Amino acid sequence: MDGHDSEDSKQSTADMSAFVQNLLQQMQSRFQTMSDSIVTKIDEMGTRINDLEHSINDLRTEMGIEGSPSPVQQPKPEAGEVKEQEGSA
Repeated sequence: MDGHDSEDSKQSTADMSAFVQNLLQQMQSRFQTMSDSIVTKIDEMGTRINDLEHSINDLRTEMGIEGSPSPVQQPKPEAGEVKEQEGSA
C-alpha cells in the first residue's frame, strides 16, 4: 500500500501545482488587463488636458491677452492706487 499512497501523494502534489500555476496565470492576465486600462485612461486624460489648454489659449487670444501669464488671479489694486493711476494719466 505504500506505493499506492506515494502515487496519490504525487498526483495530489501535481494537481496542486497545476492549480497554483493556473491561478497565477489568471492573476497575471487580470493584472495586465487592469494595467492596460489604467494606462489608456491616463493617456485619455492627458489628451483631454491638452485639449483644455488649447481651448483656454484660444479664448485668451480672442480676448486679446495672448502674452499675459497663466490665469492666476491678479491682486486687485487698492482704492488709493486706482486714484493715483487715474490722476497721473
